[in-house]
Amino acid sequence: QVQLVESEGGLVQAGGSLRLSCAASGRTFSNYFMGWFRQAPGKEREFVTGISWNGGSTYYADSVKGRFTISRDNAKNTVYLQMNSLKPEDTAVYYCAARYYTGSNSRRTINEYDYWGQGTRVTVSS
Repeated sequence: QVQLVESEGGLVQAGGSLRLSCAASGRTFSNYFMGWFRQAPGKEREFVTGISWNGGSTYYADSVKGRFTISRDNAKNTVYLQMNSLKPEDTAVYYCAARYYTGSNSRRTINEYDYWGQGTRVTVSS
């Protein structure tokens, strides 16, 4: 089992920045591909970004490319999501997720992930 705990989200004005973190425990963190998903009110959960086991490959949804950055620190068992130039449409509950996978191919669908955090709410005001 892998336990994932996201940091607290928050309320930020449009154009602002916020960094989320997700701390993992239970298994060898570096064996896992990590992803961030989000779910806005009334919408389905969607892929935001993912990072390979060693940080060598990253993937982004078109909607966040150039604004969001994913990174990981395997020594700290933590994955980060730096969100810049936030927009009201980024308002959602953000989830981190883990998949046991040491390859580099992108993992963008919900069903590909084995473990999920509890989610953290991010609200961007206009």
